[in-house]
Amino acid sequence: MNFDDMTAKIASADGFIAALDQSGGSTPKALRGYGVEDSEWDGDEQMFDKIHEMRCRIVESPVFNGEKIVGAILFERTMEGCNPEGMPIPERLRSKGIVPFLKVDKGMHDEANGAQLMKDMPELDANCARAKELGVFGTKMRSVIHEADETGVADIVRQQMDFGLQILDNGLVPILEPEVSLKSNSRAQAEALLLANALEQLERVPEGKQVMWKLTIPIEPNTYAPLIDHPKVLRVVALSGGYSTEDACSELAKNKGMIASFSRGLLQDLRAMQSDAEFDATLGDAIDRIYDASVAG
Repeated sequence: MNFDDMTAKIASADGFIAALDQSGGSTPKALRGYGVEDSEWDGDEQMFDKIHEMRCRIVESPVFNGEKIVGAILFERTMEGCNPEGMPIPERLRSKGIVPFLKVDKGMHDEANGAQLMKDMPELDANCARAKELGVFGTKMRSVIHEADETGVADIVRQQMDFGLQILDNGLVPILEPEVSLKSNSRAQAEALLLANALEQLERVPEGKQVMWKLTIPIEPNTYAPLIDHPKVLRVVALSGGYSTEDACSELAKNKGMIASFSRGLLQDLRAMQSDAEFDATLGDAIDRIYDASVAG
């Protein structure tokens, strides 16, 4: 797939985007969920080797293919890694009809004004250049809105777009992810503020260019319809945000035109000790449920 092929697939193909981008801070939790205890690895290198084995097992599964999965978001070390046959992971994904994305954020600051902004990314241009060299289509970066604070929400969305425009200048398509916490006491109001700020910031996107949004499934279904229909938005995808697979799929199905980009919702029942047949069946069941929810609207 070339860039135009990948653009067309992301824009209109049925399916969802798999989030395989757990980074250093969230990797131990992801491994424990997979059934790999902390005692089974020693130090960051072994930890990343373990998570890479898990991701390769997912990517190489016959049920993980472009029929129901349109894209996959990778951690930087996964992007730089290879499958057991020595093929770079982004190339392996494209060979299966899956569009590769790269997680580029470097974590978040502490909460201020009800929001956690992203830390600076001084190497963003270099990371984008490397991703483009490996045939990656786009990027993803996450910040979190905890409360409906007008200043905090505006700062979050403006920062997302600041980096998004830089990524567009590097020839990649950014996924902007200003997550609204499911634990927020003012979630509905925060989502309304997010929508208003997102529409305002889209005015900064040059004509002929598009960004993507990755958003918490809203309390009020179809809240984000104006973004889904916007000419400067390639696609709007949903994060599972701590929902179980069942609950995330149920909530997502209420939102027309919004597709999944789940991590926990995709991986929660996978275990290292499963046989290949059990692993593939479990992964296939999750893929089917998430696909059905993504096309329900």
